[in-house]
Formats: sequence, C-alpha cells, structure tokens
Amino acid sequence: MKKKDTIMHQYNTQALREQDGQHHLHPFTDTKDLGSNSRIITGAEGIYIVDSEGNRILDAMAGLWCVNLGYGRQELVEAATAQMTELPYYNNFFKTAHPPAIKLAKKLTELAPEHINHVFFTGSGSESNDTVVRMVRRYWQLKGQPEKTVIIGRRNGYHGSTVAGASLGGMAPMHEQGGPMLADVEHIAQPYWFGEGQEMSPEAFGLLAARSLEQKIKELGVERVAAFIAEPVQGAGGVIIPPESYWPEIQRICDHYGILLIADEVICGFGRLGQWFGSQHFNIKPDLMPIAKGLSSGYLPIGGVLVGDRVADTLIEQGGEFYHGFTYSGHPACAAVALRNLELMEEDGVLEHVREVAAPYFAERWASLADHPLVGEARSLGLLGALELVADKTTLARFEPGIGGRCRDNCFNTGIVMRSVGETMVVSPPLVITKAEIDELVRLARESLDATARQLGIMS
Repeated sequence: MKKKDTIMHQYNTQALREQDGQHHLHPFTDTKDLGSNSRIITGAEGIYIVDSEGNRILDAMAGLWCVNLGYGRQELVEAATAQMTELPYYNNFFKTAHPPAIKLAKKLTELAPEHINHVFFTGSGSESNDTVVRMVRRYWQLKGQPEKTVIIGRRNGYHGSTVAGASLGGMAPMHEQGGPMLADVEHIAQPYWFGEGQEMSPEAFGLLAARSLEQKIKELGVERVAAFIAEPVQGAGGVIIPPESYWPEIQRICDHYGILLIADEVICGFGRLGQWFGSQHFNIKPDLMPIAKGLSSGYLPIGGVLVGDRVADTLIEQGGEFYHGFTYSGHPACAAVALRNLELMEEDGVLEHVREVAAPYFAERWASLADHPLVGEARSLGLLGALELVADKTTLARFEPGIGGRCRDNCFNTGIVMRSVGETMVVSPPLVITKAEIDELVRLARESLDATARQLGIMS
C-alpha cells in the first residue's frame, strides 16, 4: 500500500472553532448547541483520524460509512491528479462521454449481478435515490400503468436527506421538519427484532415484518404500488440486521405482485458485508440498486444507480429522452478515483479479508461487549456493529433519551469515533482493519461504555 508523506501543520484550534461557529451550518447538527465547540479534523492515515490538537482517534465509522480502503491511499490521490491534469471536467449530456465514466460503468456492471448491465451516475446517495423515484415512475408510465406511483419504504429507514430521499426514508424527525413530503410514498414496519419483536422468535418476527409489505400492497391496491425500497441492513436506523426469514419473504412478495424491488446499497455496497453488494449476501434480486459512499472510499463524491435489465430495457427501447441528470453525473475525476478504488479492492483482496478474517474476528470480539452493564445486545454482520444501551439487562428497559449522545461524546474523549442512533451505538470501520486494530476498537468501545456507566453511577 502506497501511503502519503506525513506533513505536520500547526493549527490555531480556537480560531478555527470560532470561525466555524460564526459561518458554518453543519449537517444534522443543532448549531446553537454546538456553538464554537466543534472538533477540527486535520489529518488521517489508515483507520485513524487526527484532530487539530494532535489527538489520534480510531475512526470506527469510516467517515460516514464510506472510507472502505482507509485513509492515506496515495494511489487514489494519483488517480485524481492524473485525471484532473488530462480532463478535469466534462459532462455526459448531449451525446458526449469520457473514458473514466465509460470504464467505471463497465466495471460496475461486471461486479453487479448478471441481470444488471447499466448504471446511471449521480453525485451522492441522496441523488441516487432521487433518480430511483424518477426511473420507477417512468418505467410504469412506459408499461401503460401510470397509476402505479406509490413507493413503499420502511419506518426508520434512511435514503438520504433531499426531499425525495427524506420522503422515501421513514424517519419522523426529518418529515416533521420538511413540511409536505413527496406524495405517494408509504411506510411499513422495520425488521427490528430487539426493539420491536422480542415477544416472538426472530424467524417469526422476520416473517411478520416482511408480510406487512403484502398487507400494505393489499390496502393500497396493487394497481397503485410501483416498488418497495429498503437497505439490506439498515445503517443510519441503527444497524438493524433483519432476521434470516425476512428477505426471502420480501423477495417472494415483490415477485408475486410484480412490483420493483429496490435495494439501497449506499452503505452495504462495496464490501461492507463481505460481498460486492449487500443484496448478494441476502440472495435477493433487486431491479434497482442505488450506490455511493464506498464506491470511491469517500475520496471524491460519486454515486449512481445500478439498473436491472427489465427497467433499463424499457427505458431505453420505449422511453425516448430521459429528462433527468446532474452537472456532475459521472464527473471524470470522481469516476477515475472510483475505478481505481475498485481495482485496489480487488488487488488487495479486500472482500476476502472481510469475509475470512476481519468479519469473523470482529463478530467474536464485538459480542464480548454483551457482558457490559449497559449493553442489552451486541450484534454484528460483516463489518457493521451495534450495541443496544439499556438501563436494566434483565428487563431490557431503556434509558431516558440522551444516554447515547453522552456515550458518543465519551467515545471521542476516549479516542474512538462511534455513532449514536438514539440509545444504540453503531460502528462501521474501514474494511482494511486488522485483528489488532479490532482488539483496539473493542477496548476503546468498552472504555467509553465504562465512562458512561460511571457518569450514571452504575460503575465506580
């Protein structure tokens, strides 16, 4: 692995914090509460980030679920530099194309399941899901069924924060702030066994959650339902791993009623579960697969939609001009970096490392946290993990809201980035993490839990 030269800079942290507080509106942040107290990240290498005060922090979230190859991969910097030198930008509108977008499209369809042979490029996962809405509704228009406009998602699902993405997702706080959401989007139960299904077996609950899709189709009328969208594993919802019975039943229902199946691969795609795509792990056959994040390991912004043949063939053969696209669809530098990222994943055997080394060891070590006084469940799949924080390990009664946020802050102080989703702590480390680094991740997670327990008076 080629690494960058380490260059140390001196930063005036307080000045940067003050400027940040005065001028910068952060995403998903209470700006008033933040004030001038942001953490300033200035460098990174491997699975670690460094802040402006020199603290080295294990990034157990891989940025935002995306830095799959880890930080400091000079090969990706060189790919961007070479492409910017040759052709820094051109669009793919008006019957034009450029080599990076062409080569990346070919590579992606080689990695995708056999029934997927086309890709539409975007700049992010949110844009990818906006594109999905346009494609789904246009598909049914061309099929002579324009009344099929309803897309069904899941409560607590996340598909981005644009209007369309937030509408597809089922997160109530986003809907409350957004005013009227996109019309003809409905939501059903999530397959969250720990939080919503412990009165029955995981298998029975998985079937119950899946069959809420069939109930909703019957309620709305199949003549109106266009598609179902879900992540293979819910990420921002709290790393909700569906019971094994869930996805086969979802696939059966979609097939039976002839609706499109959309697997949102923005988080699970590109190795997170040890396969190129999460849908391959669950053996489902999506018609559309939104992608982003790990596509470039987060080094440059790029997304897309992998389009199955039945949708692509209809759009191509019957659709005429598709009035949709973005200035940066297939941006040449972003595409070049994404292509090199995929090549490096193959050259370094990253998927094999996840499947055979990292994920099995992570599962074993992460499960050891289940004995902590604050933990009601420690679950994982691939390199995704979650800890359910509880006030009582016997009854699994929850704390009042806010303990997750307190634990997250303790994580930073301990030297690890974990994310809080309500009272659930989640991780998604870089895929190149080693066994020794997994040991360190688990040790730091336990120290953060201990610090939280001491604040609550549960530990001395």
